[in-house]
Amino acid sequence: MGSEPQECCGACAHKKETPRSEELKHDVTCRINRAIGQLNGIKAMVEEDRYCGDVLTQLAAVESAVKAVSREVMQDHLETCVVERIQAGDTEVVDEVMRLFKKFM
Repeated sequence: MGSEPQECCGACAHKKETPRSEELKHDVTCRINRAIGQLNGIKAMVEEDRYCGDVLTQLAAVESAVKAVSREVMQDHLETCVVERIQAGDTEVVDEVMRLFKKFM
């Protein structure tokens, strides 16, 4: 075992790594940064004693943004890691996917 990067999507027993496209990394990073900005804005709203309804509206917007990022990462996971593991004969990945879905329901 050298220091070479892992090329599997979790099918191996060692450290799991998932290679991602630069486009996905960029999009997810931008979306997360936007959500962080929204959260910082909400924090300021609370510190400034802004109206509860306005704070709740912004919280709902952040929650929606985070769910959108989760859906994007889940789709990539299904299209890459899960497909590769099933093609390799590892059907245990289905249980993993079901556990992940339960977290979002």
